[in-house]
Amino acid sequence: MEIPAAVKGKRTESRREEQHLERISQKMFPDRAKHPIRVLQYGEGNFLRAFVDWQIERMNREAGFDAGVAIVQPLQQGNVGVLNEQDCLYTLFLQGMRGSEATREHSVIECVTEAINPFESFDSYLSLAGCETLRLVVSNTTEAGIAFDPACALNDAPPASYPAKLTQFLYRRYRIFHGEEKKGLLIIPCELIDRNGERLKKYVLQYAELWNLEAGFVSWINRSNTFCCSLVDRIVPGYPRDTIKEITKELGYIDNAVDIGELFHLWVIEGPKWIAQEIPFEKAGLNVKIVEDMTPYRTRKVRILNGAHTTLVPVAYLLGLNTVGEAVDDAVAGKFLSQALEREIIPTLDLPRQELEEFAAAVLERFRNPFVKHYLISIALNSFSKYETRVLPSVLEYLTRTKSLPKHLVFSLAALLEFYRGRRGEEKIALQDEENVLALMGGLWSSFDGTDASLRTLVRGALSFEPVWKRDLNQVPGLTEAVAGYLSAIEKDGMKKAVEAIL
Repeated sequence: MEIPAAVKGKRTESRREEQHLERISQKMFPDRAKHPIRVLQYGEGNFLRAFVDWQIERMNREAGFDAGVAIVQPLQQGNVGVLNEQDCLYTLFLQGMRGSEATREHSVIECVTEAINPFESFDSYLSLAGCETLRLVVSNTTEAGIAFDPACALNDAPPASYPAKLTQFLYRRYRIFHGEEKKGLLIIPCELIDRNGERLKKYVLQYAELWNLEAGFVSWINRSNTFCCSLVDRIVPGYPRDTIKEITKELGYIDNAVDIGELFHLWVIEGPKWIAQEIPFEKAGLNVKIVEDMTPYRTRKVRILNGAHTTLVPVAYLLGLNTVGEAVDDAVAGKFLSQALEREIIPTLDLPRQELEEFAAAVLERFRNPFVKHYLISIALNSFSKYETRVLPSVLEYLTRTKSLPKHLVFSLAALLEFYRGRRGEEKIALQDEENVLALMGGLWSSFDGTDASLRTLVRGALSFEPVWKRDLNQVPGLTEAVAGYLSAIEKDGMKKAVEAIL
């Protein structure tokens, strides 16, 4: 089929435009500051570049931090080559809701001074151990990255595991500076595992033992280096493959390392108070909290952010909605979720009420992000175990504190049982869960005969499933009756009327 001349002309014009565009590079930014290397970053991926490097850039510009970042590629296959091809410059777009306004903004991140592949340039990488100005180490090597591999050796170039790489690097620094106390580092991993800093330090010390490193090094690790646990929060979709042509046209230059993140950010660092004096997070207006115990913040995230998702999904989906954004803006589902957060989840948490309310408001803003389509059915994966982890603790804590059940959260559990019936009107729901959960709920619903007695049997059977709930929930006072009552209302009146009855 012959392509029309007009279309041919547009394609040719588009190619010509791209051919005339330059790749982002140092010569576009002749006034770019050259910062001393203060940060060593293991990981060149989208998250760290949209989270940590963006914060370093903010502190450089607004708080005079004067910090350069040296990025180390932790795996043999990676993307530091792309960064090096454009002088370690890249464009970051941040987009989301700011108040009631959809906001999209972009800036060029200039703080990365070098990007090294240690599998190709091992000596250049290890030479950074002698950097006088180096102070901070950050990492995101995925949840599997902080692991102990006994096959790693001190003379590997480099060792495979991240903890082994870090131990080797710290040992070189110890030797270069003869164990000088002031040359210790502040080490803050960003991997999404609980107690990440403690686990990383544990493995560093294990490698020191495995490699028979001297007692002086172990003492220097414990005395002069600070390992912090941290919690990070920012959604980073990353490289915009679907819209890169439009973005290139908008920017007027080619950038093969464009990154995209949401506006919201939070970094909770469990560590000594002097961190706040040394690193000017607050002066740059960043949402970073230096705390003695991050547990309440981790609980807050699980209960409010993740718990809100899990509470919302079965109700909103059975109301005929498909995305989180639609659900939050829906008159019924949105009100249901807001009331659940305000009346039942927040009162069970031990942080200042205002702080919790501000976090919940930010969560709802994030859910409304028009630039992200988050499908309810994708969040519904393994909903039983998610309810047990994210919502059930709020149910039980609410019961302990008020001697009554939280009706919205219990209603969500009833809606979850209805969801596992596997139909939304005439539409079949593609349920995704563990085989034992699907078998349980399939058997219970196939035995349901429409009577109240049969419904109560179904509820008792679901709530007694200890492999998921880790207890028999029928033993929770009043829960079986409440779930059965809400499920009966959903069956007889439909989801909309049943939800409206509790609002």
